[in-house]
Amino acid sequence: MSKPTHELFRPHVTTTPVVVASPHSGRDYDWEFATAPSLDAARLRSSEDAYMDRLLTDIPSLGAPLLVARVPRALLDLNRAAEELDPAVIQDVPRGATNPRISSGLGVIPRVVAQGRAIYDGKISRGEAQARIDRVWQPYHETLRGLMDEAHACFGRALLLDFHSMPHEAIEGAGPAGQTPEVVLGDRFGASASGEMVDVLEAILGDLGLRVVRNAPFAGAYVTQFYGKPARGRHAIQIEIDRALYLDEARIERNARFDEVRDLLTEAVARFCDAVGGAEALAAE
Repeated sequence: MSKPTHELFRPHVTTTPVVVASPHSGRDYDWEFATAPSLDAARLRSSEDAYMDRLLTDIPSLGAPLLVARVPRALLDLNRAAEELDPAVIQDVPRGATNPRISSGLGVIPRVVAQGRAIYDGKISRGEAQARIDRVWQPYHETLRGLMDEAHACFGRALLLDFHSMPHEAIEGAGPAGQTPEVVLGDRFGASASGEMVDVLEAILGDLGLRVVRNAPFAGAYVTQFYGKPARGRHAIQIEIDRALYLDEARIERNARFDEVRDLLTEAVARFCDAVGGAEALAAE
């Protein structure tokens, strides 16, 4: 029996159009692929949204499904399109149209981890890249599309909260007046979610004591672009959490505030679910 590439935790009863996902928290480094990384697991983990899935563990109790990755981001990035192939790390990929993610080594098969450290000594085969996409990327996105379709069918709308974590050094002093934001909400500058939805979420997080900014330095990537179609009743918001809030980043270990941050995020999602409503709100509309 093949190992699962992701896990889906469903509530006993789904009561909200909200879907919660964590595509970068996978930490199962025992996967056997034709081409193995040259870096050890400790260095590979620098690109991981470490323990984000554990911060979200109580989400199903709120009536919302939770989808989490098990395969690490260093082996395949679920927040990239399957076509974002990097010719600098994959053989037989023609050079042509590119984007800043691919150019920086962060395509669907990443070339580097944090601080630009190369994952492989050379290139992996095109067949190996496609095998990872078929085995890991396709099942995850089939599941996520299914969850969004179910929410839309049941509630008339679907609201994806896509959780990530960000290195503290990447955001230090990046907020207004040189303050460091603790949460960055990405809606692709209004393209992936209605302003009202993002306003509600920002207000909730702010009320819980968090410093929140929008779209800078992270506006969202493939997941928000693909799943966020507000005109069709489908909204996607990327939520980046400062790792320093809950993690010893150097050791990649949970810090003393981990349980506090877990409870805070659970409360934020609970309030958001209440604010957007469920079947009752749809009936009222």
